[in-house]
Amino acid sequence: MINGIQVKICGLTSLTDALAADKIGADYLGFILWPDSPRYVAPESFGAIAPKLPMGRKKVGVMVEPAMPDLRQAKAAGFDRVQIHFRHTTPLSRLREWSGALGAKNLWLAPKLPPEIDVPPEWLPLADAFLLDTFNATPAQYGGTGKTGDWQKFARHRAANPGNLWILAGGLSPENIAGAVDETGARFVDVNSGVETAPGIKDHEKLQHLARALRQR
Repeated sequence: MINGIQVKICGLTSLTDALAADKIGADYLGFILWPDSPRYVAPESFGAIAPKLPMGRKKVGVMVEPAMPDLRQAKAAGFDRVQIHFRHTTPLSRLREWSGALGAKNLWLAPKLPPEIDVPPEWLPLADAFLLDTFNATPAQYGGTGKTGDWQKFARHRAANPGNLWILAGGLSPENIAGAVDETGARFVDVNSGVETAPGIKDHEKLQHLARALRQR
């Protein structure tokens, strides 16, 4: 935690970058298990990294509309949380399957919400946390746009549903992180492309700058 804000550094692909994220005080280390992502980490690669990760830092497996066998594999790999990105039209029955397989406290839902769509109330009991990322109309893209999202929409959801954890994502960087937290009231942020030199390659100076920006706000 940095100055009262929980931080997840996502899109990690190497032990070196994971250790750098740990060094700045990140609470969660995110690894993308979706093969179509430029930040994809294969199960065997994560298996080699996992034993060397710092104790006490929670690991998040990031997936896109996973089939149940893949979800069970992620759970068996030792992830503390699983973050699932999905279309807002996904049947409620499928969300219930994910929640039942992992338990609501271990599930983070990251819906791909068009601007005019809010999180339906029937989703709220199914997951501990909801991550609101920047909407991208491209069907095959889930997050990772590098563009900021609708901060007012995030603030409204957080205020209306305090029983869930709300994670702010989308285009966050050392330059805008303080303003994002102040404007939205977010107590949890997810940072990815804003601290990279290339997809999946973290810039350690940017990570340090991010931490300084949070501490100085």
